Amino acid sequence: MVAHQPARLDDTPLPGARVLVVEARYYEELADELLRGVREAVERAGASLDVLTVSGALEIPAALAIALDAAQARGRPYDAAVALGCVIRGDTGHYDIVAGESARALMDLSVERRLPFGNGILTVNTEEQAWTRARVTELNKGGGAAEAALAVLRIKRRLQETN
Repeated sequence: MVAHQPARLDDTPLPGARVLVVEARYYEELADELLRGVREAVERAGASLDVLTVSGALEIPAALAIALDAAQARGRPYDAAVALGCVIRGDTGHYDIVAGESARALMDLSVERRLPFGNGILTVNTEEQAWTRARVTELNKGGGAAEAALAVLRIKRRLQETN
């Protein structure tokens, strides 16, 4: 019996690619670690990175849309985007609103604009879970979000080249 091998993702370098990160810094130290993962992934790809900071996850979609429009107007559009942040469940329903509405708005933007996108907004029950997901030495969800956006960018470029 042959063991199933997962498909290897394309890791073609992306020199000249511009990646926008919009990060919520409500949890400062977690935000630093998530961004560290993104920086490493973008650097490995040979792309460049711009970072915008907002206070919380609900502000990320609006800031992303504004930044995308501004970059397009300047003739320097972004090739991909990554959202970073953390929402930790509390005693009220606020968690559900923040987690659900930010994710919905971000996916709407990504699909509407055909923008390769990585969602690195952690939605967890505890701070301990958040750290496990954020640490680059553990689950590295910041790096994973960047890698997801870069993988879709590679697909987009490959399909555009064949047309």
